Amino acid sequence: MTYLAGEGRTNEHEDQHLVAGDPAIMTMYGDDELDRATALAIARDLDEPHRVFGVDVTQLKTIQDPETGETHKERVDAHVWHCSLSLRAEEGQLSDEQWSAIANDFVDAMEFTEAQSGRAPARWVAVRHGLSKNGNDHIHIAVSLVREDGTKVNVHRDRQRSQEVARDLEVKYRLQLTTSRIAASTERGERPSERNIAERAGAAETKARRLERGVRAAAGAAQTEGEFVRRLHQMGIVAKPRFGAGRDDVVAGYSVAIRPQKGEPIVWHGGGRLARDLTLQRLRDGWVDSPQSASEGVAEWQATWRNPVRYKPVNPGAEVREPTPELWQQYTADVSRLRKQLSDVPREDRATWAIVAKETSAAFAAWSERVEETPGPLADASRVLARSAQLRKHQVKPKPAGMASASGAAMLLLMAAKGGTGTMAEAILFRQLVATTRALYESHTAIQDARQAAQIADAMGANLDAIRARLPQIPAATKPATDRAATATLDPAAEAASRVLEAQNGGTTGRASNPLPNRIEPARPATPAVRPERDDRDR
Repeated sequence: MTYLAGEGRTNEHEDQHLVAGDPAIMTMYGDDELDRATALAIARDLDEPHRVFGVDVTQLKTIQDPETGETHKERVDAHVWHCSLSLRAEEGQLSDEQWSAIANDFVDAMEFTEAQSGRAPARWVAVRHGLSKNGNDHIHIAVSLVREDGTKVNVHRDRQRSQEVARDLEVKYRLQLTTSRIAASTERGERPSERNIAERAGAAETKARRLERGVRAAAGAAQTEGEFVRRLHQMGIVAKPRFGAGRDDVVAGYSVAIRPQKGEPIVWHGGGRLARDLTLQRLRDGWVDSPQSASEGVAEWQATWRNPVRYKPVNPGAEVREPTPELWQQYTADVSRLRKQLSDVPREDRATWAIVAKETSAAFAAWSERVEETPGPLADASRVLARSAQLRKHQVKPKPAGMASASGAAMLLLMAAKGGTGTMAEAILFRQLVATTRALYESHTAIQDARQAAQIADAMGANLDAIRARLPQIPAATKPATDRAATATLDPAAEAASRVLEAQNGGTTGRASNPLPNRIEPARPATPAVRPERDDRDR
């Protein structure tokens, strides 16, 4: 770890940082600067199972005497497994997010984690520290070969298996296929078709996106940790806790999986693996923090631990209630008030804008959960907004006092949006959400974050046209104070939400529109009246 975090043999290392790791490591160190002190702390945590259980993980190694040339067998320590994954220089560079996904897939396929091994996980990290001397983008993976329960990791045929896994990942992530790996596997008759690999990868990606959508929606809609666990159960997601060492009353992390059909294995995903902002530590920042809520949360986690698939909620709460017209009015007003407050938030205040993006992302995730059988445009919008909200740990700040919230919208949509053409109340709330998204787009544009602004534009533009078309037309109400005829056909929830729109928008409603501004370009004269001098052209 100190070598990976250091300067390298020829000072080639730069911007050393973690891109992936087991959930506990990423929760504690994922956003930290990877200096020597942090590297040593990570090393101690990686080494803890080996140190605590005192497991003998050694192997015989042939040692050659440099003077005589004679060789002898010597037993050496071998409790750390290390490899690097590298691209050819001509392939360019991947993002941290792409490397994180590759690293997680790699350790899963190597059966270092519980996802495919069905055994206790081993601790691991993936480190990125710039290009190699030859210009190759790469990461290093270090794994403790003693699992959390003190058992050893099986590394039989690890070289061959790692090559096979790397080949599959090359196909999945559309990287250059390594000729030597293809030839070797073809000779053994083991090479599956690229179509089969792609199909498996596509199925795994769909499950991961469903889990991310569900966790994000449940977390945004929940007010407490216990409610979060119960909402996951409602959506067909099984969850289990990761307790603190030697405890069953302190929850340090969690894993989730799609509820399996009878006879199917459970494939677990840690929250931090789904997205950086979905670790339990980050999620807790948005929930009520009190002794009572903490105790109720532990009770729900303990119930899932005993039997994740057959878990029954201990203390059902808000997740089983039906939303009232008053709640529609309240939460639509919250989103509308939030949108107006954003005009006073400095564009450089990334922490506050990230909170708004996270809450709005949860609302779109909740909507997708109810109307999209598989993650579609709404889920894409949620994912893009969530990515724009991911900050380093030192950048995260509490929400400003008095600022309204979009969290209630996630709760409403999770309970009320049940497919079909949608309701009038949903159309009104949708209008407020897209207006908030427009403010987020403009904030990224203002600070010249072109990449995030473009991604929001792509996700919120034409991709959501089908959603907009499915929602009912919002009647215009030009005289809100005296004439209620325009809203006479609305259900109580929609009428309550409509009153909010009228109050906030001067009595005008109308169909929700694209949240992004139209591009306006001035007309160019056919022939300039005066030909500019060269200096003017340059200027």
